[in-house]
Amino acid sequence: MTSTPPVHLRRPNPDNPRVQRTRARILVVARDLLPEVGITGLTYALLAERAGVTRQTMYRHWPNRAALLSDLTLQGPDLGYPTPGTDVRTVATAWLVSLRAGITDPATRTAALAMAAQADHDPDSAQALQRIVEDRHAALNELLQPSGIEITAEQYTLLYGPLLARLFFDRAEATDDFIDTTVAQWLTTLDHTNRQ
Repeated sequence: MTSTPPVHLRRPNPDNPRVQRTRARILVVARDLLPEVGITGLTYALLAERAGVTRQTMYRHWPNRAALLSDLTLQGPDLGYPTPGTDVRTVATAWLVSLRAGITDPATRTAALAMAAQADHDPDSAQALQRIVEDRHAALNELLQPSGIEITAEQYTLLYGPLLARLFFDRAEATDDFIDTTVAQWLTTLDHTNRQ
């Protein structure tokens, strides 16, 4: 996917059901292909061929690889999504369980690691990572609304950071006990911040 996108492509209307179906089909194909061919093998030419679309269609939806990888990460497989609630511990625990399930999906994991690896030298990847973090932070705050709590970006990082460190750096399993401990420690930092 190192070729440059065609110039002056009109972005598709995201509200059009046909556009939504095309986009969903391409993401399913990309999700299936990514673990098989790896990040460098996932070219727009291959994706277009397998999804039955043109390369121009690919560039209309995703002007760069980082945009595609970002959508692959944000629109992962349906593995269960937490529900809003008044108990912060329950919501935070369900959130981390959901994140763990998403990150263990091979395509999501590969996409997230590729963006992180390229973010230092590729502004598109850096922007895509920021978009993911902001989107997930906002989504968690929506789930926490019934509790009356809204967490900051720093508090969000303190919640998900240990899980990603466990999975990516320690290369170890993030058990339910690990998640429970992470949430318990996170709640103490939340309490400390709220008391100041």
